[in-house]
Amino acid sequence: MLDVKLFEMRSFLPMPYEEALAPRLKLAHEKLQNASGAGGEFTGWVHLPRDYDQEEFARIQAAAGRIQADSQALVVIGIGGSYLGARGVIDCLCSPNYNLKKKDTPNVYFVGNGLSADAMQEVLDLVAGGDFSVNVISKSGTTTEPAVAFRFFRAALEAKYGKEGAGKRIYATTDKARGALKSLADNQGWETFVVPDDVGGRYSVLTAVGLLPIAVAGVDIRELMAGAAEMMDACAVPGYDCPAWRYAAIRYELYRAGRSVELLACYDPAFRFMSEWWKQLYGESEGKEGKGLFPASVDFTADLHSMGQYIQEGKRLMFETVVRLGPSGNQLYVPRDEADGDGLNFLAGESMDFIRDRAMEGTLLAHTEGGVPNVIVDAGAKTPRALGQLIYFFEYACGLSGYLLDVNPFDQPGVEAYKKNMFALLGKPGYEERKAELEAKLNK
Repeated sequence: MLDVKLFEMRSFLPMPYEEALAPRLKLAHEKLQNASGAGGEFTGWVHLPRDYDQEEFARIQAAAGRIQADSQALVVIGIGGSYLGARGVIDCLCSPNYNLKKKDTPNVYFVGNGLSADAMQEVLDLVAGGDFSVNVISKSGTTTEPAVAFRFFRAALEAKYGKEGAGKRIYATTDKARGALKSLADNQGWETFVVPDDVGGRYSVLTAVGLLPIAVAGVDIRELMAGAAEMMDACAVPGYDCPAWRYAAIRYELYRAGRSVELLACYDPAFRFMSEWWKQLYGESEGKEGKGLFPASVDFTADLHSMGQYIQEGKRLMFETVVRLGPSGNQLYVPRDEADGDGLNFLAGESMDFIRDRAMEGTLLAHTEGGVPNVIVDAGAKTPRALGQLIYFFEYACGLSGYLLDVNPFDQPGVEAYKKNMFALLGKPGYEERKAELEAKLNK
């Protein structure tokens, strides 16, 4: 089971803090369990690993099987929580080079998460020579980036297969009853999956939003859900035996002690997009009302040769959360070189895992001695079950953390500010007055 600890805790936190913080954590816990706190209408994810729709889950597996049988590629169209979790899981469990590997499952391309014409055209070109399907993910169907991307890929499908044939290759993950995408899907007869009303986008990776692309890539989604259910059970019991309680408490106390940045680190490059998912989860949940830790990430050991100097000796404003995934799937051993020109024969016969773990421990000691607290999240393994535990752990700790800060962990009002300006500058009807005001400011 996943575990959490703060290395050399007494150097950074007043001891004991647990007893004083326990009543507030218990209240936060009750708000999550009972959906009684701010944003409680979006806490459907709390019991999701137990209560998920088994019939839809079976349809997800069946759809994944059809896509694997009739497509060489799946294009996933979504932004933010509609793609980061799925990409994180696929990269972590299948490889960041998944699309380049020889395999029996389709390539998976993620689009609609930006506004680059070059990036869009590249994927259009990549899928043009073979059979492909599209999974468009949007609660409303009107979010600019995925809606624009869907126009391009729907047109490409219809040009290749005709309107009827294209319809059999479009899978829409959207609202269960309303919205532009739901109406379009129903009118066209596309298969649909549900973005639950009570689960916000950044908490939705264990719904159809994430599960369909993850299953297409060949990941065992039953094992993923089983791991999440194990962590759900662990988090249901109040107290510091729960790893999410320990993590939320440590983060909160370090924040109160003046730390303003949390760096998520991992010594496996496959974890990069899990870090991107984590950044959205914590950034959107905590960053409001002038509060919250700034979530950032680093890839170790690579970033030790770029960011390492600042982490070691820069302004003492951060702490690190280090995810340990466990043994590698492949075991490589350093060969002996007779000339020993690089002086590394002392490592001959040692595994890459052994070297990585010593680098991790050396960095832990150096950064801690340099005044940077280090939180260790030990996932134990890089398997679907372990990753399911990790996902739920981060989600539950995030909910606790938001309530400790006295903010709503499930809304994101600040996200709308840029959208209003963008719509006005693009000339969307109804924004004419705002457009004139913004253009005047830009032309000063």
